[in-house]
Amino acid sequence: MEKCVELACLDLEGVLIPEIWIAFAEKTGIEELKATTRDIPDYDVLMKQRLAILKAHDLGLNEIQEVIATLSPLPGAGEFIDWLRERFQVVILSDTFYEFAQPLMRQLGFPTLLCHKLEVSESGEITDYRLRQKDPKRTSIKAFHSLNYRCIAAGDSYNDTTMLKEADAGILFNAPDNVIAEFPEFPAVRGYDALKAEFLKASERKLAP
Repeated sequence: MEKCVELACLDLEGVLIPEIWIAFAEKTGIEELKATTRDIPDYDVLMKQRLAILKAHDLGLNEIQEVIATLSPLPGAGEFIDWLRERFQVVILSDTFYEFAQPLMRQLGFPTLLCHKLEVSESGEITDYRLRQKDPKRTSIKAFHSLNYRCIAAGDSYNDTTMLKEADAGILFNAPDNVIAEFPEFPAVRGYDALKAEFLKASERKLAP
């Protein structure tokens, strides 16, 4: 059966907004918090490491949200989302948390976001995290396929690669050299103009540039 609509499925951090944990690490001076899924492919391992560091330094959600309030989307991200919305249905598939993303989603015009939830005590301590499901980005693409959508996906990190493999077309965007080297099957581009070109190339429709 021919798929009726094409979805553009995007990672969030590193693709549309700055890496939140890196921004927080720079603010606090805690170098260990700069690790992301570009460095540690196993997200559970990464998050357990982050929560242990926060607890050791007596830092919680309030302090992280103060830093997030100072951030803006990456230059050109808003215009890219507007361009994409005119040509595709757009869904953000992210391993961030709703408690982090709200201010930045507002600046992007509130695209649909599927991500995770934090467990936070009354004092603001992040006590745990709840993943939406196992391998959520790939599983989301599978679900969209079951609804007869064709999916074109773009991401920058290890945790995006199962999504890119499951999609009808996958694109690495501003990815580090180690990820590009390990996944040569995906086109790797830098800059939103090049990403637009890849979406146009991957589409089965004739779209205006």
